[in-house]
Amino acid sequence: MRINILLCFLIIFSGLFFNRVKSQTYQLTGNPVNTTGWTMVGSTLINTDFVQLTPDTNDQSGSIRLNEPINLKYCDKWRVEFDFRMDSNQTYNGDGIAFWYLANPPIASVLGSGLGVSQNAIGFITAFDTYNNDIGSSGMSKVHVAYGQVQNTTDTNNVEFYNVPGSSFHSTDLNVTHPFQGTIYKHVEVSGEVDPAAPANWIVKITLDGALIVNQSFAPSGAAAAMTVGYFGFSASTGGARSKHSIKNVKVYVDKIPLLQTAITKSICPDLAGMATIDLTTLNPQFTTTPSNYIFTYYITGSGTPIPNPTNFQYSSATNISVVIKDPTSVLCDNNDATIALKVAPTVTVNEATLRSCFIETSPATALFNLTTAIVTGTPGGMTKTYYPSLTDAQNGTNQITTPNAYIAPNGVVYIKVTNSEGCYAIAKVTLIVLAPVLSTVLKDKIICIEDKTTLDAGPGFASYLWSTGATTQAITNVGVGVYSVKLKTGECVAIQNVKVYPAEQPVITNVNISSSTITVNAIGGTPPYQYSLDNINWQNSNVFTNLPRGECNIFVKDAYDCEPIDVTITIPNLINVITPNGDGVNDEIDYSALSGKQNLVFSIYDRYGAKIHQGDKSNKYAWDGTIGGRKVSTGNYWFSVTWSENDKKNTPSKYSGWILVKNRD
Repeated sequence: MRINILLCFLIIFSGLFFNRVKSQTYQLTGNPVNTTGWTMVGSTLINTDFVQLTPDTNDQSGSIRLNEPINLKYCDKWRVEFDFRMDSNQTYNGDGIAFWYLANPPIASVLGSGLGVSQNAIGFITAFDTYNNDIGSSGMSKVHVAYGQVQNTTDTNNVEFYNVPGSSFHSTDLNVTHPFQGTIYKHVEVSGEVDPAAPANWIVKITLDGALIVNQSFAPSGAAAAMTVGYFGFSASTGGARSKHSIKNVKVYVDKIPLLQTAITKSICPDLAGMATIDLTTLNPQFTTTPSNYIFTYYITGSGTPIPNPTNFQYSSATNISVVIKDPTSVLCDNNDATIALKVAPTVTVNEATLRSCFIETSPATALFNLTTAIVTGTPGGMTKTYYPSLTDAQNGTNQITTPNAYIAPNGVVYIKVTNSEGCYAIAKVTLIVLAPVLSTVLKDKIICIEDKTTLDAGPGFASYLWSTGATTQAITNVGVGVYSVKLKTGECVAIQNVKVYPAEQPVITNVNISSSTITVNAIGGTPPYQYSLDNINWQNSNVFTNLPRGECNIFVKDAYDCEPIDVTITIPNLINVITPNGDGVNDEIDYSALSGKQNLVFSIYDRYGAKIHQGDKSNKYAWDGTIGGRKVSTGNYWFSVTWSENDKKNTPSKYSGWILVKNRD
């Protein structure tokens, strides 16, 4: 067999693994074989359910490779299955089939002993060789493996002759037990996994129709150690010896961790210093439904250094993150397709505002505010506003004001949380000012005589006036006693001011003291000073009248309001100063029975020590004859007092007092 066969096998295997990294199985199956995504080179063609790499003619070369480059560094395990057949109508057969994963796959027909593999091929090659270039004979069945750079420029530097310790393998001739040549398809399985003792190596197992052919660790040598991506495929060639080389039922299992999505864009709100902070691990559930089953490593794209603290990653400008998701069980390939595009979300700029609203009439310390009218941002479009009674509530999202367009409050502040579509927010303070009622300083309650009229004037300076009388003037005239109101408009606010016109309280004569021909009038109530008159014409400030005749007289009193005066009629009784109780019928007694028609009449006599010695009443006809219990009193001066209530509607109390001389002759 020729070295080209081993190289082809390695390239095919590697390509299959790479495709599996993309979470799918790459196949060449169907009838006819579906080659979508594959490129055929040279003599390769589709023949029903198999791919014919070369016809059974001399000097032919063909290959088929996956179009997409594959990166295998993230896979811990992979497996490839395919069937091959090499058949001919002659016995001088060659050269063989190769499965490969190459950084430089063949792009044109490559003839000769290299099994269609590229010259200076870099990568992993597995070859099934039927021609012995060492002795120049056919009828051989050997498996060759090379993991490095194979020159493949002559018949003696191909995969058959690649010998690098730890990076190559050559089986014994299997022609007796597992001949490659024949009309029957041979089933091949190639599996690989990372060597835990040397993570750069692959432990490769190859079985042929169930028989284990290869089981060893392979280290990448030379340029293969620096490979990042490669192409996988199959190739074959003929020279002087020939066969028809065919493959079918190709399946490459390179399953990596399946992703719900491969790209996430996240905008994060910055802090005041312009730094955005994110816990990258919170995005893991958006990549896979079972993030706890995997290990996530994050890199700033282009950097090979993992982000040391992904739970608190900070950035100040747009940053791309590459995410490698590793399966710790090594069942699936690591997935390096995940990316996170981090953006710094636009900030929200707010300004403080002030709202003024008219007082509520029933609660003048409060007003009805429409908080939605507060202009706290210059770009309202795309913003969401929520309203809170305190800064703490705004920060915590608690106690939200649910009716911001009808918010009743006293003087104070509220806070508006302005949030943009990215979730960034700023909090604006809004000062609330209750426009207090503006009342007239000149409109006052008045007191007038009940029979009088007055003028009520609200004063200038108001936008409009509306009185309870319907008048819209500043003042109203010819106003009597009563309760009035006026609506006073200042700006947009209207204050209602009530005003009362009270009737003046009239004074009341509490009592009249009579002493001889002098009376003293005592009054209360009303508004002093009082004025007094006996004829309602001539008035005096003094409440004392002298030299009055005996009999009835009228007394008039008015206060400072000069309203209709009150008046009472009093009686000035006959004055007796001397009695001589000797029975001669002349001045024998003091008699006030003439006042018996008055209310509450009381007639009392006192000695010079103030002791009452006599009281006149109905039984003695309000008289006194100078005796006590039938005995005459001593000659001397005595005092008397007569009190009564006048028979007017106010029962004005009157008091008449004086002294009397009693002369008793023995």
